[in-house]
Amino acid sequence: MILNVLVDNNTFIDKYFLGEPALSYFIELNNKKIFLIQDIQTFLTNASKMNISLANLDYIVLSHGHSDHTGGLKSLLHKYNLQKTKLIAHPQILYPKRKNNIDIGMSMSFDELSYKLEPILTKEPYWIDDNLVFLSEIPTKFPFERIKVEEVFKDNQWQDDLNFDDSAMVYKGKDGLVIITACSHSGICNIIEYSKSLFPNTKIHSIIGGFHLLKVDDKLRKTIDYLKEQDIDIIYPAHCTCLQAKIQMAKYMNIQEVGVNLKLEFK
Repeated sequence: MILNVLVDNNTFIDKYFLGEPALSYFIELNNKKIFLIQDIQTFLTNASKMNISLANLDYIVLSHGHSDHTGGLKSLLHKYNLQKTKLIAHPQILYPKRKNNIDIGMSMSFDELSYKLEPILTKEPYWIDDNLVFLSEIPTKFPFERIKVEEVFKDNQWQDDLNFDDSAMVYKGKDGLVIITACSHSGICNIIEYSKSLFPNTKIHSIIGGFHLLKVDDKLRKTIDYLKEQDIDIIYPAHCTCLQAKIQMAKYMNIQEVGVNLKLEFK
């Protein structure tokens, strides 16, 4: 599996790409092309500079239904005809969402998605390949990670949003599991536990993505205590992982930098 970081908050020095508070990956695996879209349209500029074509995608993966993590979909569909492309996500990505009374939900309806793509909206794990799975709904083993961020319109009323649509992907390689997260609203510890349940007795080789650790607090301390027990080879914290969180994590585990144009290959 080859994973290219098309968008992240950070860019590497002397590498002239665009960054924004978002995260996008382009993944190639066994002749399949998979795009996890997470921004507005910066990915189009970066993909062009990286000589990556998004014209013949097999899959588009949406991590969750926030506008800053789905907004690029319109730009992508405006540029390319992707009617044979499957869109994988949790059904609740379509639920209206708001924060401080401001709309932060999906900008496309199911009918619009169906017109342009082949939506696969599921709460169950979806296998993209024999060794790559979209986890969909993440069970909550660690309640300290399920923190209300905003509101969702569900069951005919606005209520606290615990982001049950937030998901991740897992690849099983020769060196162990590679967990690919986006924002980890569902909790990175919860994501790891669910990944382990689908691949029992398999070592976790690496994790890349946003951990939604935004300050030094009790949540960060509990997360670090959990990660220390997992014996993970490499961790690539990105996007919504603040500098102080990375510094604290680096005291106990192998933390590597993430930026636009990072390319990782996993056997």
